[in-house]
Amino acid sequence: MKRILYILPILLIFSSCKKFLDVQPQQQVDESLAITDAGSAGTAVNGMYNSLGADNYYGSNFPAISYLYGSDVVWTGSQAAPQEISAHKTTAFNSYIGNAWGAIYKTILSANYILEAVPKVTDPLFTTATKNQYLGEAYAVRALSYFDLARGWGGVQLILTPTHTPSDHAGIKRSSLADTYAQILKDLNAAEGLLPATTNRNRFTQKTVWALKARFYLYNKQWDLAEQYATKIISDNANYNLLKPYSAFFANNAVATSESVFEIAYSTSFKNGHSVWFLPPALGGRREWAPSSTLVSLLNDPTIGGGRSALIAQTAPPGNLWYGKLYYRNPLGTDPAYIIRVAEVYLVRAEARAQQGNLSGALQDLNAVRDRSGVAATTAITQADILLAIEAERRVEFPFETDRWFNLVRTNRVAAVLGITDQTKYLFPIPASELLADPDLTPNPGY
Repeated sequence: MKRILYILPILLIFSSCKKFLDVQPQQQVDESLAITDAGSAGTAVNGMYNSLGADNYYGSNFPAISYLYGSDVVWTGSQAAPQEISAHKTTAFNSYIGNAWGAIYKTILSANYILEAVPKVTDPLFTTATKNQYLGEAYAVRALSYFDLARGWGGVQLILTPTHTPSDHAGIKRSSLADTYAQILKDLNAAEGLLPATTNRNRFTQKTVWALKARFYLYNKQWDLAEQYATKIISDNANYNLLKPYSAFFANNAVATSESVFEIAYSTSFKNGHSVWFLPPALGGRREWAPSSTLVSLLNDPTIGGGRSALIAQTAPPGNLWYGKLYYRNPLGTDPAYIIRVAEVYLVRAEARAQQGNLSGALQDLNAVRDRSGVAATTAITQADILLAIEAERRVEFPFETDRWFNLVRTNRVAAVLGITDQTKYLFPIPASELLADPDLTPNPGY
């Protein structure tokens, strides 16, 4: 009899044109292609990365929540879900939120299954080194997935084994944020010890884990460790560099450049949805995500945006509509999704150094990012001003990547920057369908 893997019941689907319709819960995943040898294990790992890059995760939905909450990308369409997010009036019934939650847990399910099954495979062609690599990748992907849940929803249910039957994980309550972060670090440590110290921009290696650790420690205000792990990447200048001009990491169909620490690759059969939402109809898109007028001004200011003006373009008259141009390729959907770039690692170290009082070191890293974009060195001098300058740099460096909202939340700057004083709105709501399906799951305050 064919076994069935059960997953959380919120995996919601898009129609072919990506409009949110009535959704159907998908509670189980067919396990007819089980992990039985080296080949099937490799297939499972590839599937895990596909889950990470799926439409509802990094392929579209999860970054969109960050864009729209951060207010530098505005919604121009008519769908209710993104309108709620743009207005900061999100409810537990919001389909963007529900889809992202479900996609992240589906990715965790894939990682859990690999972690359970791979050690049991006895295929003589399945070397210890390859087994360790697959296990390390699964730990790392699970760590990233829980990290995204933590920064979006706070402490969550920690599901650490496959769900083979609906009752397998009954009664698991939400962990605290501290315990969720502790599990993330445990997974990162496990991955670091298993993965090779090679350079691969599309899959996790030990180096990718170092970059993710730098981000993790920044979020947890462990400044010395954030600096330490960022330095591991920055010092490897044979493989990781800030490219000049700014557009060199994405223009002219560039992929997997030395600017990327980790990006998800797409193809005509596995597409990235960003271009459809950003590009205008004349270029095959729908332009329902658009840069705000403030962002357009910042990017076009040579003293602020510099070469980052390449991130946007304008349609011909009489429309004269500005649109995002980071995701532009033809055929649509073959653009990478950028998860960690070298510029972020520099800004992580700049902030960590500033927080530790090393202002000259912080300025050196901040100005390196500015210089590669053709922008003059900052005039910031004091610690407070340098930290604000780093925040401003992130705004124009990563406007179409998954950064701004989460960055403002972790630095407690949402009220000052966006005017949102109700701190219960700094976390996303737990999806209503999850609350209905699981009596042990508690909602976030304010929803």
